[in-house]
Amino acid sequence: MQFIDQSEIQVKAGDGGDGMVAFRREKYVPAGGPSGGTGGRGGSVIVKAVENLQTLLDLRYNRLYKADDGVRGGPNKCTGASGRDRIIEVPCGTMIFDAETEELLGDLVELEQSVCVAKGGKGGLGNACFLSNHNRAPEIALPGLPGDGRMLRLELKLLAEVGIIGLPNAGKSTFISAVSAARPKIADYPFTTLVPNLGVVRKPTGDGTVFADIPGLIEGAHLGVGLGFDFLRHIERTRLLLHLIDGTSEDPIANYTTIQAELHAYDRGLADRPQIIALSKLDAVDSSTDIDAIAAQLHQLSHAPIFKISSATRQGLDGVLNQVWQQLDQLTSVE
Repeated sequence: MQFIDQSEIQVKAGDGGDGMVAFRREKYVPAGGPSGGTGGRGGSVIVKAVENLQTLLDLRYNRLYKADDGVRGGPNKCTGASGRDRIIEVPCGTMIFDAETEELLGDLVELEQSVCVAKGGKGGLGNACFLSNHNRAPEIALPGLPGDGRMLRLELKLLAEVGIIGLPNAGKSTFISAVSAARPKIADYPFTTLVPNLGVVRKPTGDGTVFADIPGLIEGAHLGVGLGFDFLRHIERTRLLLHLIDGTSEDPIANYTTIQAELHAYDRGLADRPQIIALSKLDAVDSSTDIDAIAAQLHQLSHAPIFKISSATRQGLDGVLNQVWQQLDQLTSVE
């Protein structure tokens, strides 16, 4: 499945139906009079968050979304039928912007949450509405008002409590596959992961917590280098960052500082987000490497909890997860 997290679409609400000019003409009614009805309201365009979507892929193939027009008013003061609303279904976490003004129209973070992005036009008044003592036979009716139309920019930011970050091949995909039912592609070359992967990890209490494996960041990601710029936005909604560092790399400390520099450069408070750091691939670390000294250096730099793990052998995973649950509970109590 393609992962599409940005899209531009055009929306057009329905126009209101025209009012009608009509007069009552019945054999046994001596005084007829105007009886033209009002036109129906045009349908609106509504964006709604649903459960069964994970990307904005569907919006790539249909760029115009139009609601139905209202029906013209009828005789005997009958109001025309309203046009049907057009519902656009999107994943939870979708932000909706006016493409021209960049105004945020809605941020759909809950299931069934919706926002009207284009309002249907009102129906025009029929001639029955213009009856007065001064005009007993009005022959005027108003046209329906046009519905709103605009270009929208939709941006998806994944909803996950824990974001897994790190350089390419830091072991993020292996970690999420070890602790959840997610099965991302795993290989020993950079940028194996091309899209964010979500996995639900069960707490001891039975509740599920969503982890997001964010594709590898590299130096210059905030400027558009590599894949990181495309997916940094998905870290914004996370409450806690799990930073994986390859314990077999030549300079784990430099790896840490590279990612921190990118978080600072991207801003939006990411560098201040609580972090847990894990030195990964412990099973493959050379015996000559002083992994404890590296962990001590990282703790001195970050003041964050440091763990040594192997996702392949599951060594240390329980300790990391227990720390995750503990910090999430602390964040919840503060909120």
